[in-house]
Amino acid sequence: MTDTTASTTGALRPVAKADRHLSLDVLRGLGVMGILAVNAVAFGLPMSIYMSPELSPFGMAGGEGMAWWVVQTFFHYKFVTLFSILFGVSILLVGGERSDKARGALLRRRLFWLLVIGLLHGLLIWYGDILLLYACTGFVALLARSWTPRRLFTVGLTILLLGSALAVAPLILLESAPADIQKSVLAQMTQPGGGGNVAAATAAMRGGLASALGENFKSWMMLQPASLIVFIWRTGALMLLGMALFKTGFLTGKAKTWVYLLLIALGGAGLAWTGWENSMKLATDFAKPQAMGRYNLAYEFASLPITLGYASLAILLIRSRLVASLLSPVARLGQMAFTNYLAQSLIMTTIFWSGRGLGLFGQFDRVELWGCAIAIWALQLIWSPLWLSRFSMGPMEWVWRRLSYGRGLQRDA
Repeated sequence: MTDTTASTTGALRPVAKADRHLSLDVLRGLGVMGILAVNAVAFGLPMSIYMSPELSPFGMAGGEGMAWWVVQTFFHYKFVTLFSILFGVSILLVGGERSDKARGALLRRRLFWLLVIGLLHGLLIWYGDILLLYACTGFVALLARSWTPRRLFTVGLTILLLGSALAVAPLILLESAPADIQKSVLAQMTQPGGGGNVAAATAAMRGGLASALGENFKSWMMLQPASLIVFIWRTGALMLLGMALFKTGFLTGKAKTWVYLLLIALGGAGLAWTGWENSMKLATDFAKPQAMGRYNLAYEFASLPITLGYASLAILLIRSRLVASLLSPVARLGQMAFTNYLAQSLIMTTIFWSGRGLGLFGQFDRVELWGCAIAIWALQLIWSPLWLSRFSMGPMEWVWRRLSYGRGLQRDA
C-alpha cells in the first residue's frame, strides 16, 4: 500500500516507476496474499469461530483441522506483521524527515483519507478492516520517522517484547490458580452464547442486506475499538521496525547474505515451534487457559522471526534474475496492494453476504474457503499485470493519491 513520493524543485509528486524497489513490491504482494489466507474464515464464518475454532459447526477433525493448522502455522499474524512493517516504510518514504514540512503535511493528509476509507470499508463492506488501525497508528508512528535505525530498533523491539510478555504471562500464571478462580476468569474472557452466537450470526448474514449490514456493524463495534486499544502498540512497534529495516537497507536487499540466511534459519525454527504449539491446541481441543498461555508463546514471540525469514527468502530469490522475473506478477499485485486488499473484501462478501451477493455465509468449511482464497490469488496475479500494462497505478491508489495531493498532483511517469 506504499505510495512513495519524490520532491523535485520543491514540487511533490508520486515516485516514478523506475525508482520503485522490486523487493518492496514483491513483499507487499506476498503480504496481501497472506492476509487473505487468514481472513478467509472471517469472511465466510461468524467472528466467534475465527476467535474460537472449536465452535466451528464443521468440527476440527481431518481436513478442517489440517486447514486450520496450516493457516495458523504458516500465515496467521506473519503476513499482517509483514504488512505492518511495510506500512512503516511507506510512512518514511512519503513523509521524509520531520523537518520536511510539505511532505509531512502530505503524509498526514494521506493518513486522514486512509482513516476515512477504512471507516467506509469496515462499516459498509467488512468489519475486519485494518486500514483504520493503520491510519490511527500512523499518526503516532510518523513522529519517529527521523529517528536513527538503532533507536527505532530499540524502541520497536522493546515495545513488542514487553507487550507480548504482558499478553501471555497472566494466562500462564492463571494455570496455577485454584480451579474456581480459573473458571471465573475464563467465564469473563469467553464470549457468552457459544454455538448459539454462531447460529444467530449465520442467520443474520443470510437474512438480507439490512440484516447482514446490522451483523457486520455489530462485529465492527466488537472488534475495532478493541483493536485500537490492544493492537495499536504492536502495530506501531512493527512500523518502527519497518523504518529501521528500510534505513539499514535490509528490505531493499543491501544486507549481507549471511544475515538473510541466519534469519531464514531462525524463521524455520520459529515455524517448527509454532507448528508444535498448534498441534497441541488441536490435541487438547483448545483447552483454556493453556491454549491462550503456554501454547501461545510462539504466536507472541516467533511471528516476527518467521516474518523476517519469509522476507529474507524472498529477497534472496529476487537477487536471482530468473526468479525475480517469475516473481513479477507478485510485484504487480503488490503495486496495487490497496486496490487488491479492498477487492478481496468485495469479492468475498459478494460470495457470502445475502442481499448483495450469493448468500453462502456459513456453508463453506475451511478447506473450501482455502479454495476461494487460491482462486482470488490467481485472479489478482493475472489482472494486476494486465491493469498496470495500461495504467501507472491501481484505481484505488489513484483515488487515494488524488485525495492526498489534491489539484497539485502531477501525472505519474
